[in-house]
Amino acid sequence: MPDTTLAEALGDLAALEDPKVRAANEKRGDDHGMNLSRLRAVAKKIKADQPLARELWATGETPARLLALLLCRPREFTADELDAMIRETRPPKVNDWFVNYVAKKTPLAEEMRLRWFDDADPTVAAAAWSLTTERVIKKPEGLDLSHLLDLIERDMKDAPSRLQWSMNETLSNIGIYHPALRARALDIGERLQVLADYPTAPGCTSPFAPLWIAEIVRRREG
Repeated sequence: MPDTTLAEALGDLAALEDPKVRAANEKRGDDHGMNLSRLRAVAKKIKADQPLARELWATGETPARLLALLLCRPREFTADELDAMIRETRPPKVNDWFVNYVAKKTPLAEEMRLRWFDDADPTVAAAAWSLTTERVIKKPEGLDLSHLLDLIERDMKDAPSRLQWSMNETLSNIGIYHPALRARALDIGERLQVLADYPTAPGCTSPFAPLWIAEIVRRREG
């Protein structure tokens, strides 16, 4: 669908609205009623379109912003644009997609990680910790992993939920990918007990760091 207009894209989104889906999503804090598989089909039909993505984002509406995140080209956003966008990602799904589909894909990822790391807004700081986890896994050179564990040990227990979740991901992945620090990561997780009681479906791995570390190490090492 070449040259899709904003009005046409919004019409496609309106056609996806399902009251039952909205009711379920709103329980999780997401203000939209779309089946996300159907949303992805709309994005696939339109294809990447940075100008349209910018228009959709500017509406401020969650359905439009989710579509924008599927259509955009992350490398075409400036650092200031990325900074403004992360501060507007309050709905959980918008935040999740922005971090994973844009912040982690932009060539400015490391610049944004450093810019956001000590931000007073916990949503912004959480994005920095998510980017830090990417480096812990893929490019740890230059990271002070022991210092990251110091910060986690000091701050994770009382951090707001979104920030706490991101710090816990960093803790767990330090334990998984860096054997020399595994014992300390396990000890921090055991002492803090963050997410120890998180409900986990059968067959899924608990996000509680000691269990997460042990299970993924078992899979990786046999």
